Amino acid sequence: MQTFLMSLVLFLCTLFGYTQTAKPVTPVLPDLLSQFENIRDFCMTSDGTEIYFTAQSPLQEVSIIVRANNTGSSWNSELLLNPSGKHEDLEPFLAPDGLKLYFASNRPLNNSSEIKKDFDIWYLERQDLNAKWSEPINIGSPINSEFNEFYPSVSTNGNMYFTSDRTASKGKDDIFKSEWNSNSYQTPISLSESINTDGYEFNAFISPNEDFLIFSGYNREDGFGSADLYISTKLKNGEWGMSKNLGENINSEKMDYCPFLDLEKNMLYFTSKRSEIRPREFSSLKEFKTLLDTFENGESKIYKTTFNLNQYLE
Repeated sequence: MQTFLMSLVLFLCTLFGYTQTAKPVTPVLPDLLSQFENIRDFCMTSDGTEIYFTAQSPLQEVSIIVRANNTGSSWNSELLLNPSGKHEDLEPFLAPDGLKLYFASNRPLNNSSEIKKDFDIWYLERQDLNAKWSEPINIGSPINSEFNEFYPSVSTNGNMYFTSDRTASKGKDDIFKSEWNSNSYQTPISLSESINTDGYEFNAFISPNEDFLIFSGYNREDGFGSADLYISTKLKNGEWGMSKNLGENINSEKMDYCPFLDLEKNMLYFTSKRSEIRPREFSSLKEFKTLLDTFENGESKIYKTTFNLNQYLE
């Protein structure tokens, strides 16, 4: 009888432990980020002391990039580009060495123009990690075009992956690659059908060595709802393997997008509009307000989860 009871206790502990770890996604820096209603996009320096993200107004009329620095005891945040808000700046990405920061913007090519442009890829550069950023620089052709370019991501060798709705796409939005050839970018090409479809593929994170790609696919048959995160790994023949859904422990029934992977800590950061709000009874307005102020309330927020790349390798 005693053996049976001990076995039962062990079983229940195992079961309880499983249910506790079945949902490993947690909010990122809620004390810092909860001051913004809509936040998305995330990148950080390799030492984790400097982060960048996009903050938006409730209806996304205003979009700015925020820089936050860890002082050791707290985070200090400021506008990356000052002034900001007149044009939409979003989707920051740090180069692997931390000396260039790429982003998407519809700002005009020169400060004297009042005409908003389509979205282009821009970048800032600095001499070292403690230096100030330069003024924004438009990356130009052949990456930028008369169409929209979004969500730049760059490998160690300088190759750039980005989203575009240009006519060379296989459907709606596609993920494109432009190779860096010693001193210039080459004509972008749409990635293969292993990644792109006749629907929407967007917001790709390329690994520093270009051996895997994490991106969002919208309303796919194997999805959990809205946009899901997928991964494609590079095969031995150099082609991209068929993309795989990252699964229900990461994806939700709402939009999951904007991935960034900290390879040092095997930590995946991403944006989600997931919500834990469900119909219930309230006895006061305070209860209702408390519910609305929860982190998982359907607004764009940034989350993280441990990430095991090996389970997705071909």
